[in-house]
Amino acid sequence: MSEGSGFNFDLCKRNAMLSAKGVPPPRAWSTGTTIAGVIFKDGVVLGADTRSTAGTTVADKNCEKIHYVADNIKCCGAGTAADTEAVTNMVAASLQLHRYATGRQSRLVTALTMLKQHLFRYQGYVSAALVLGGVDLNGPHLFTIFPHGSTDSLPFATMGSGSLNAMAMFESNYKDDMTREEAIDLVTRAIKSGIYNDLGSGSNVDLCVITKDGSEYLRNHEYLMDKTYQRKFPVVYEKGTAPVIKEKMVSLADVQVLEGAAPMDTS
Repeated sequence: MSEGSGFNFDLCKRNAMLSAKGVPPPRAWSTGTTIAGVIFKDGVVLGADTRSTAGTTVADKNCEKIHYVADNIKCCGAGTAADTEAVTNMVAASLQLHRYATGRQSRLVTALTMLKQHLFRYQGYVSAALVLGGVDLNGPHLFTIFPHGSTDSLPFATMGSGSLNAMAMFESNYKDDMTREEAIDLVTRAIKSGIYNDLGSGSNVDLCVITKDGSEYLRNHEYLMDKTYQRKFPVVYEKGTAPVIKEKMVSLADVQVLEGAAPMDTS
């Protein structure tokens, strides 16, 4: 595709031909995360779990998924950890330069526009699903940004593989003009719902509370697992732990040895 020529759809016919021959299209991978946010009376509360996965392996049990964008703006990331961190760092640097030039506080819509334009340019190949929240001169805002660049503005939002579990908590317990404590409790319950019901989410609950007076990062607001726990080996089970349903005794003298098989050592 030449510069300035727009999108090139020459491969559509080839893709249709491959599909007709039975070649399956690429599958969407699970993001393996639970992130959420809610607007309350005085600001925004963002939350995330702390499990980082590499396929079926837990790579990090206590990673940080709430990223700094500006003093009044934070962003939760789901998807590929390198992509979410790189994109949010890029926008944070651009907003810092903008503040130097204008001397004004960063606005949520500016960060939203930068993120969605960057993700749309790469059509989902930058695997970053984001929940953006903060407070500016227009009040509290909460946005979701999908990897292809589409966005939503909502009073409460969830993303990631545990998003449906977290959304169930919001839909059954959300109310307008919640207090800070009520919002913190609701987001905590939403993240815990994702942790308990989604294999890609786990470990602890991180929160960030943003108001017009500043932000507070509640790292490991709730510990749901102890990293110092070590399983003892060998594992000794108490007698009677596994009930015996049926028992059969066989004498070795009655066991027939097949011809050519190695003799059984009965010593």
